[in-house]
Amino acid sequence: MSFSLNDYLEELRPLINIDCGTLTVDGIDVVATIMAQKYLDLGWNVKRVDCGIAGTGLEVRNKPQAEHIDVMLIGHMDTVFPVGTAAARPMTHDNERAYGPGVSDMKSGLLSVVYALRDLDPAALEALSICVCMNPDEEIGSLHSEEWLKSVAINAKHVLVAEAARADGSLVKARKGMARYCLSFHGKAAHAGNEPQNGRSAITEMAHWILAINAMTDFESGTTLNAGVVSGGAGANIVPDFAQVVVDVRFWDNDEYAAVDAKIRALTETPFVDGVTITAEREAHKPSMVPSPQTEVLMAQVEAVGKELGIDITWQAVGGGSDANLTAVLGIPTLDGLGPVGAGFHSADEWLDLASIEPRIRLLQQVLVKIAHQ
Repeated sequence: MSFSLNDYLEELRPLINIDCGTLTVDGIDVVATIMAQKYLDLGWNVKRVDCGIAGTGLEVRNKPQAEHIDVMLIGHMDTVFPVGTAAARPMTHDNERAYGPGVSDMKSGLLSVVYALRDLDPAALEALSICVCMNPDEEIGSLHSEEWLKSVAINAKHVLVAEAARADGSLVKARKGMARYCLSFHGKAAHAGNEPQNGRSAITEMAHWILAINAMTDFESGTTLNAGVVSGGAGANIVPDFAQVVVDVRFWDNDEYAAVDAKIRALTETPFVDGVTITAEREAHKPSMVPSPQTEVLMAQVEAVGKELGIDITWQAVGGGSDANLTAVLGIPTLDGLGPVGAGFHSADEWLDLASIEPRIRLLQQVLVKIAHQ
């Protein structure tokens, strides 16, 4: 592979300098069009997928008629940043790092997959049925693309996700599962001075819930619940008839999470304050990603390739979820962090390590070659 860092950065720039936060469908469509053309130029089959209000997804195959997929590669086109961010801080770089919204999470991952496939060993390309999926809403839990991704993954033998490698270069072998709930409390308003006894405080009910939610946290097992956003009430002199809290749940054990979910559902049937009703809406959910024996075989293959290339392969288990969670729970060997090294995700400090780009492209290429030869 003949690699030019300058060419790579110029190809990366238009992917960074466009506002494409989740649900910013016009910007995501621009990214989808740019990425689609790169694969069309390779002669691959490109299918646009309607992901509802999230916009366009891309499903790209080198052998569209194949019933099975040897390797599924996944990336996402959305970022977390609001409209105006790209103009305020477009992509820049110095001698060591590139900066900009989504530079490592995960525009560089999307581009590195293209680079890996452009110069993949022809024999490996002929041997493998490869599918690349790019979704528009990973940053909100892939709410509108999950079913599509799973429907593709069910036919895949291996899944590689091109999210950024960690700051120390580690790949990702495990990710916590996550869930997000919006809990709404409906009480009865009353004047707090004249007839407070006639009111039913939604905020008091919410306060009891927050304590109950905190009690479900188990730091030892890694199941944690966080009441992160609260709202409610119309005035200090009014018994509040409405309150709301958004709760984040993280977990390693899917069965333990199922028990937490059941507790939350059961609590809605037994309010702490008589006369208050509760609704619990699960807004997002990703199961945990924990290595299976088959995944450990894939890890060993990556480590062997790393040794051949002089890359020290290390692994991390991380708290944040990704699309890897969706495929791992299906029993498909899944690894993450196959993109270049980066950090500062979801912040103005996000960066991409320039020296890692070419080696990580070569790593991905040679992993594909090893899978082709197994």
